Amino acid sequence: MIQTVLGKIEKGAFGICAAHEHLSIDLSRIKGDPDTILDDEVGMLSELSFFYEAKGKSMVELTNDGMGRDVNRLKRLSEQSGVHIVTCTGFYKDPFIPEFAADWGRDEFATHFLKEIKEGIETTDIYPGVIGEVGTSVNEIKPIEKELILGAGHAARESGLPVSTHTSLGTLGSKQVEMLFGLGVDKEQIIIGHQDLNPNKEEVLDVLQSGVYIGFDTIGKNNYRPNEERLAFLLDFIELGYHKQVLLSADLTRKSHWHKHDGPGYDLVLRDFIPELRKRGVSEEVIMDLLINNPANAFAIKEM
Repeated sequence: MIQTVLGKIEKGAFGICAAHEHLSIDLSRIKGDPDTILDDEVGMLSELSFFYEAKGKSMVELTNDGMGRDVNRLKRLSEQSGVHIVTCTGFYKDPFIPEFAADWGRDEFATHFLKEIKEGIETTDIYPGVIGEVGTSVNEIKPIEKELILGAGHAARESGLPVSTHTSLGTLGSKQVEMLFGLGVDKEQIIIGHQDLNPNKEEVLDVLQSGVYIGFDTIGKNNYRPNEERLAFLLDFIELGYHKQVLLSADLTRKSHWHKHDGPGYDLVLRDFIPELRKRGVSEEVIMDLLINNPANAFAIKEM
């Protein structure tokens, strides 16, 4: 089963999934940029319609507490759009961790996440389907980030929920895997995010060789890395047989990413990236894994 904001659904109902997105978010407290505030609910519904019309069926929304999470809004959006939405428990990374948790250790993080998993988020009857996005800095794991990752791992091991991570510019994915494996978290519960941002192929292969899932989840962010390089890496990984471990998404976080503001929109992967894979000879079977089977397996609650 997969936990959505409207309740649990069977894996087979999940359909084509965007595995790492943000619909309602506010990063302006740290970034100081109004472009990083998504608070237009009518606009969100309109943007979701593009995704739905492109055959998108599910979206994993990884905006957590400290990033502007609003689970009641996500519930309304899911009801109105017909898109299954998975929300999260978790905290992002330094300096986005809320002030009340700024000196927590792993046990306090785990206790907080498990409370939301078991009792619902805040005062709602809405439950998280993933722990995330929990992250580390560029080539550095700060002390609070170490405690956060370990707390998320403890909560994953007890609850059966997956952990979806943030790696800044794709760095330290293997370190994150090592930390979570050290707690006994199953490889099927681990999604190491933003690996399409890492230009070091050997580092990404090291993550894949551990058996965990990886996010090719910043597709279209050519200011960070050209899509052509993402395609080249992904084609190599498919050739090497790792296609059952890759999840796709675009990680939209700004007003300027929306169609309404002349951006690419949540349908970017389905509209542009998948046709490019087909042009380069990727089979429909592999594309089904990337879009449907892999996310359904990754976000299914594991039996503990």
